[in-house]
Amino acid sequence: MPNMSVKRNIMPTQDPNVRNKNFDEVALGYSPEQAIDEARRCLNCKHKPCVGGCPVKIYIPDFIAKVAEGDFEGAYEIIAKSSSLPAVCGRVCPQENQCEGKCVRGIKGEAVAIGRLERFVADYHNQNGAKAVLKPVKNGHKVAVIGSGPSGLSCASVLAKKGYEVTIYEALHTAGGVLVYGIPEFRLPKDIVRKEIDGLKELGVDIQTNVVIGKTITVDELIGEYGYEAVFIGSGAGLPKFMGIPGENLKGVFSANEFLTRINLMKAYREDSDTPVLRAKKVAVVGGGNVAMDAARCAKRLGAEVYIVYRRGIEELPARHEEVDHAQEEGIVFKTLTNPVEILGYNNPQDRRDPKNMSVCGMKCVKMELGDPDESGRRSPHVKEGSEFVLDVDCVIMSLGTSPNPLIKSTTEGLDTQKWGGIIVNEDGLTSKAGVYAGGDAVTGAATVILAMGAGKTAAEAIDQYLQNK
Repeated sequence: MPNMSVKRNIMPTQDPNVRNKNFDEVALGYSPEQAIDEARRCLNCKHKPCVGGCPVKIYIPDFIAKVAEGDFEGAYEIIAKSSSLPAVCGRVCPQENQCEGKCVRGIKGEAVAIGRLERFVADYHNQNGAKAVLKPVKNGHKVAVIGSGPSGLSCASVLAKKGYEVTIYEALHTAGGVLVYGIPEFRLPKDIVRKEIDGLKELGVDIQTNVVIGKTITVDELIGEYGYEAVFIGSGAGLPKFMGIPGENLKGVFSANEFLTRINLMKAYREDSDTPVLRAKKVAVVGGGNVAMDAARCAKRLGAEVYIVYRRGIEELPARHEEVDHAQEEGIVFKTLTNPVEILGYNNPQDRRDPKNMSVCGMKCVKMELGDPDESGRRSPHVKEGSEFVLDVDCVIMSLGTSPNPLIKSTTEGLDTQKWGGIIVNEDGLTSKAGVYAGGDAVTGAATVILAMGAGKTAAEAIDQYLQNK
């Protein structure tokens, strides 16, 4: 019987005053009964607008219909035809702007909780239904994938299932890219990422870590000396941006990339960790995206009083509504319509002569007011005259976005890039260099996991066509 409730099933979560002191997953997941009840809210629309909103084109009404029947493994098989990382996407994709944003039920109520159902199905499969993977018959072709983030994993998965001999080259010591170094444990448990990567290994994908393409090996060497017939570049966008204001070189100033890598990949929040991280008393996180929310919530769990400093209003925050709500519930203070102009420092009392010992002791800010919309439609912020004040903090985390590392471009002959560093590709992900494809943040700049996966999948199909025709 259909469920015509205008409200979706609430996702069970840890209590905010408990979870802001631990790194356990915040969302606890649907029970089978909740999942079935939520699935019955789907109208199975004739034109299936939700599918059009999904970058990897999951057959959403079909898998939801299986959930409504209680056939959770059947639902997983449908999702797996399109998505290489369902347990990941169910947790971190911005469904409200994609599949759920197109849901007809959202017109007069709340959209069907597609992401929560995808997460439930993937978790059920991992706990109950995982079967031995049959390795495809090799077709004799070799492809190299640079980067083990979402686009690289997606590309490798599609190609491996088609019989290609795929090798992933990862610069860090652990595979997973942004999924392991960028997204905190409380949003995406790393055991889930490891399971997805183990599934790729079972398909025959070889993963080589601690290999920096452009330093250890170049793209040209992969094609020449190593004999790869095609290369996919999914190296992400790991080069952090800063404001260029005085004091950004002080002790206690981090990029969000560095801070989150120390926390997520190196487990610096543990007392027995070999990697240190500043356990500050008062932290300002500058920025308003999902990465800023992640950094702020990590700092809170380390015991700090935390501020989000953002130059526009709360309504203009680019982060997911759910992440903003969770941050507010956990006690993070939002200083909106506020912009830093200088980070203040003091000398270490033990050696006042050495400027390298300067540490953060505050952040000078100005209040902002919103004017007319800019070219993107967002209202432009302007400084409010006479509004300068000092925010009392001893740590500042800059979360202003990232751009692709120029290393691959500088070491690859004939690879065209944008002025800001993004690799130029056509609609199939083909670069200006024959046999070399690219996708994800290395092309678009920092974006979402699912968009990167979609780009990896598109490029894999194009690589298959290229090598078959070749």
